[in-house]
Amino acid sequence: MRRFRAFTLVEIALAIFILMLLLMLAVPSLTGVIASRRLKQSLDGFNNLVRQAQERSVTERRPYVIVWGKNTVLLRPEVFAEDEEAKPTAEFYLSKGTLLRLSLPAALAQEHPPEWIFWPSGNCEPATIQFKGPAGLWTANYSPLTAQPEVTQYGAR
Repeated sequence: MRRFRAFTLVEIALAIFILMLLLMLAVPSLTGVIASRRLKQSLDGFNNLVRQAQERSVTERRPYVIVWGKNTVLLRPEVFAEDEEAKPTAEFYLSKGTLLRLSLPAALAQEHPPEWIFWPSGNCEPATIQFKGPAGLWTANYSPLTAQPEVTQYGAR
């Protein structure tokens, strides 16, 4: 006569309990990874817009501005040519609950328009950009000569 070995109900329940416990421990760290990835995407996306502004201003030999709107940040020439369609060159969309704030430390006026200019030489105004969103926050200071960011604050939620 052959005897079959099988798991008891207690052993199966214990295995499921251990798996659930491991899953509960892994989920918070997984959400942290996802938030960190979203925060990095926001920084990379904005830095891409800055890079485009600098490159276009140099190659086209005309000033470009990054303009803050309600739910978007736009890249466009400072002045459109006569035969040019007046539309943005690139856009950076802000999701609901996201704040992207521009600060121009060298501006002569305390209240300045929400615009950041890049001149045909590739130089720009020195600027500090603050991002706050569901994924976390970052702050970057942009150099006027290179438009490269120095991230001074970065924290995922």
